[in-house]
Amino acid sequence: MQRDVFTLKEITEGVRSMINSREEQLSDGEVFELIENFILEDPRTECLNFREKSEVISSIFNITRKDLDLLQPYADDRDVSEIMVNGTDSIFIEKNGRVVKLNIRFETTEDLEEIIRRIAARVHREINELNPIVDARLEDGSRVHAVYKNVALNGPILTIRRFPENRISMEGLIKIGTISREAAEFLKTLVKAGYNIFISGGTSSGKTTFLNVLSEYIPSDERVIVIEDSAELQINGIENIVRLESKNANVQGKGEVNIRQLIKASLRMRPNRIIVGEVRGEEVLDMIQAMNTGHDGSLSTGHGNSPEGMLSRLEAMFLQAADYPIEAIRAQIAEAIDIIVHLGRLPDKSRKVLEITEIKDYTGGKIEINPLFKFELNQKNLESRSEFSHPDGSLVKTGNAIMNTMKLKMKGACL
Repeated sequence: MQRDVFTLKEITEGVRSMINSREEQLSDGEVFELIENFILEDPRTECLNFREKSEVISSIFNITRKDLDLLQPYADDRDVSEIMVNGTDSIFIEKNGRVVKLNIRFETTEDLEEIIRRIAARVHREINELNPIVDARLEDGSRVHAVYKNVALNGPILTIRRFPENRISMEGLIKIGTISREAAEFLKTLVKAGYNIFISGGTSSGKTTFLNVLSEYIPSDERVIVIEDSAELQINGIENIVRLESKNANVQGKGEVNIRQLIKASLRMRPNRIIVGEVRGEEVLDMIQAMNTGHDGSLSTGHGNSPEGMLSRLEAMFLQAADYPIEAIRAQIAEAIDIIVHLGRLPDKSRKVLEITEIKDYTGGKIEINPLFKFELNQKNLESRSEFSHPDGSLVKTGNAIMNTMKLKMKGACL
């Protein structure tokens, strides 16, 4: 629909003045009816057909009553998992696993900035040229990240990642082909037996979702401490649970509570298991030490391109926290983590478990791994597919048996 943006802005200001002139507090329904009457009676909209008037009414309602302005319809669409705003006129969404560009734009940089400021204010954060980055969580659990224009060269940046209302189950992951039933049963046994499991993968590979799913198998009588940067995990079925979320410093630079502090605090809460949503830096030292001090069955995630790459990243993050000899670091990592589950996103946008690997031991200056399951392309598909076709394969056993079986024996479990 083509329309004069200045006319729309003028109409919006007229509607706002009319709403503000009312002494009584108006409900959303009353405001919508007021806007509807205003548009239908305003001579400036006579040239618009019914559909275009309906669009204008919805746009003005979102601008005046909703924090997300013209992004609101996409925030309300449960099939949209991510909204990405790269300046005023470059807006993308991820819907049903596909990223598409929207044919909409913000009229001015100030309009986009106002949305970002409103979102930040709702979660008691501030964003401006002195504090140009904000990372927050909305009431519905969506994660918001915004960057101000003095840092982002193509204008203010806003990213909203949304999570499904209905938590996906392991059965759901099996149905969509993320993991095989055999591998799922294998991991179920390991979680119940108290194996420390680390989930690795790239951005948007499904790490948080998979961590959620694995938490289904934690025995309900255990005490679990959940530590996150921004609360995303939806852990059900455990009564004795403590949820902790890090806190950024205020504008005076005070009040910060980081992941390291929360992990240290959790050790004084008598946890059976500790779940750290994601490790990105120095907190890996505290997480590894927690896993090494009797908190069997702990879970965490991190960014890595492979199990081997994830181990290297853990070493690098450990070194940020303490100047330990590399041999000591590797020995602690090998002792702490029992299993690495590596996820990836394939060219067809599907998320798959690509590898399940056991951390065997630390010998000869290196961490020894034991691949148990690997994603393999179907041979027929491998021979016939073109350069641009999507991979077709499955997660299969490597034939290697798990070597460290003590925790299984202690729980009376078998594979």
